[in-house]
Amino acid sequence: MTRSLDALRTRVLAIGALALAGCASMAPHYERPAAPVADTFSEAGPVAGKSAAATDWHDFFTDARLRRLIEVALANNRDLRVAMLDVETARAQLGLQRSAEFPSLSLAAGEDRVSGQPTVFSAGISVASWELDLWGRVRSLTAAAAAQLAATEEGRKAAQISLVASVANADVAVRADGAQLELARRTLATREDTLKLTQLRFDHGVASDLDLQDARSLVEGARVAQASARRQLLIDQDALVLLLGQSQPADLPAGTPWDDFDLPDVPAGLPSDVLLGRPDVRQAEHQLVAANANIGAARAAFFPTITLTGSYGTASSQLDKLFDHRAFTFAPQIVLPIFDAGRNRANLAASEANRDIAVAQYEKAIQSAFRDVADALAGRATLSDQLRAQQAQADAQQHRYELTSLRFEHGVASSLELLDAQRSLFTVQQATVATRMALQQNRIALYRALGGGWTEPHAHTADARR
Repeated sequence: MTRSLDALRTRVLAIGALALAGCASMAPHYERPAAPVADTFSEAGPVAGKSAAATDWHDFFTDARLRRLIEVALANNRDLRVAMLDVETARAQLGLQRSAEFPSLSLAAGEDRVSGQPTVFSAGISVASWELDLWGRVRSLTAAAAAQLAATEEGRKAAQISLVASVANADVAVRADGAQLELARRTLATREDTLKLTQLRFDHGVASDLDLQDARSLVEGARVAQASARRQLLIDQDALVLLLGQSQPADLPAGTPWDDFDLPDVPAGLPSDVLLGRPDVRQAEHQLVAANANIGAARAAFFPTITLTGSYGTASSQLDKLFDHRAFTFAPQIVLPIFDAGRNRANLAASEANRDIAVAQYEKAIQSAFRDVADALAGRATLSDQLRAQQAQADAQQHRYELTSLRFEHGVASSLELLDAQRSLFTVQQATVATRMALQQNRIALYRALGGGWTEPHAHTADARR
């Protein structure tokens, strides 16, 4: 019996050594595809300064109200929660696949009864169908699962970056809506005063009916603008609440006044920074690595599969003497594919096609990232100048309105001139608020496009999620 055990051990060790010596992966050598984009951004400007990806969102968004809103969203947003659970699922899948690399041991006890034969009792440890991974099929599948886990983790980071930027955009929109609503209220009050004065002049025969109707039209136009601004404010507040995953906290700190709200700028850097800083690009590359590993598993399917099944324990026809007799079984099996109606070839072709698809998706992710940055840089190059020009125009229109109002009170200017000055001033002021909003959202877009907004979840955030 001892010699039999020694022989069994020798066989297992020999086959295990053969497996370890020969289980090289048959996956193609992975090479990162060249980035199909230009070497520089056309509106990059200076590259000095801390990159967006290295700038914590706490440092970029310094407004106390906005910081609090982002913290609430990170703790409660359901899309981000799903992304985190996807990571846990992928981690479990990797553990499941990795377990296939090792034999599965089980403890079993049984009783075998056959008519006319003595009953046989048995107990021992068994190994069920452990595949010797000589061609790297199992290891390739494990590598694919590991790459898929890495891709899912990058997807979680991309989800957080998107959430942080979305909350910031929504908050900027709400602030701009508030500024537009306040502007409409002030304009309505001013136009109502003008209507009263025009009505008085009309009653004394100084103003015409045309002047009176123009004044009334401007008043109603201001009411339309006020209702529109209020509606847009409510809509944007609802969008912000959805991102937060709950209603806005009652203890929100006061935000920076709209006219003083200004987000910092970030250096564009080089296209290589985009590749290193954007999780969605890294996610696409990990998916490409997984597809590449699957080719190795498909190739290995063309070669023989060797599995081991065995057990070691005791057996006896008498239960009280069960542990007096040793017993073992050892059953290696070799399966060589001869005819499978083209299944293995089709599987390999599908794996190679999936790899080519992953290459195209990786290249598209790079191109999309490059365009995001280029578009944001184009906005940065023009919106600041546009806002300065519009602010100067608004100041000029304000001065024009004040002069026209003074001339109107002294009977020098007509009511038509006053109403035209009011109309022009309101239009320019609305455009100024809209441009300021576009400028701030453009800076958020550039920060996001360059990979900014990811940080490891803080302890209090994780507790809130649980």
